[in-house]
Amino acid sequence: MIAKTLFGFEDLLAKELQVLGAQEVEKGVRMVSFKGDKGFMYKANLALRTALKILKPIYYFRAYNENSLYKGIQGINWSDYMDVNQSFVIDVTLHSDHFNHSQFIALKTKDAIVDQFRNKFGKRPSIDKDFPDLRINVHIHNDQCSVALDTSGNSLHQRGYRTATNIAPINEVLAAGMLLHSGWDGQGDFLDPMCGSGTILAEAAMIACNIPPNLNRKEFAFEKWADWDNDLFEAIIDSLMKKVREFHYTIKGYDKAPSAVEKARDNIRNANLDDYITIARENFFDTEKDTQGPLHIVFNPPYGERLDIDMERFYREIGDTLKQGYPGTNAWFITANLEALKFVGLRPSRKIKLFNGKLESRLVKYEMYEGSKKAKFQQTAP
Repeated sequence: MIAKTLFGFEDLLAKELQVLGAQEVEKGVRMVSFKGDKGFMYKANLALRTALKILKPIYYFRAYNENSLYKGIQGINWSDYMDVNQSFVIDVTLHSDHFNHSQFIALKTKDAIVDQFRNKFGKRPSIDKDFPDLRINVHIHNDQCSVALDTSGNSLHQRGYRTATNIAPINEVLAAGMLLHSGWDGQGDFLDPMCGSGTILAEAAMIACNIPPNLNRKEFAFEKWADWDNDLFEAIIDSLMKKVREFHYTIKGYDKAPSAVEKARDNIRNANLDDYITIARENFFDTEKDTQGPLHIVFNPPYGERLDIDMERFYREIGDTLKQGYPGTNAWFITANLEALKFVGLRPSRKIKLFNGKLESRLVKYEMYEGSKKAKFQQTAP
């Protein structure tokens, strides 16, 4: 099988798969391949935090023109995967000099499938782009064509808990990957000081408690398959829930906008995480650390793409607030405004290249020591 992910999350996803028990895990670009049975396919969809899709390849062939593509698709017995009265849709990923348009590939694939059914049964399945019974993925790289079934349906970042969003909501998979990159494991206090609709908070709580991220989804594509096994699916959920752990620290979110605070609280309630998370209306720049011991901060400040703010002043205030009010803190945030990082006034100890949608971004880490950094190293020196 193939798990698709975002750029920069391949190592995280491979580790997740290995911990879950996948076999033959191999990293690619924005994807990780692995082996597992039907139960593991269910488990991967429920439990992977950094996966966007789980694809199940069913056929490989070479396609270098319209005719070879048509013949290759007809080489699959589609009656094994859907009934003539069901519906399907085709998604195409194309990197080839032999073909120019993904829409053309989708059309020829559709023709090959419906022609096979019409020849066998005298009628054909229909196309449904919104609620198909079977979602088919065709991937062509040069002349290598892979046909896979999409086991997930809608992208796995659509967890099901977020019903209210703000102007620039962060993708749930991006939020989870940022948290994992930051080393967040639930062993301490956590703060998102610009929490927006609460996505980072929800993902942080699920990581801390080892709660499967996709429990709240309404459905997965495999639930419409002929071999759907509801009893096995329920057993997988039960086994995952037995691994949920207690959390003994605090997870807090701040936002200065009353509407954002209400949306975040609604989303946290939808995710059944309100026992773990508190959200308050606060301007981060007027706050200071209110917990003893280390504090882990992860947030998604405005980039200036959709919100009109004074970037120089805003990012300078981020640096000043961290420096003056948050000693003993590891602070991480993502930004696509790489120029604005110059105004933070602190040197990041790490920079990780990521993409927020199509925007090239950096996930940066600032280590705020108790006292001076020099004093910190003198204390820990042998």
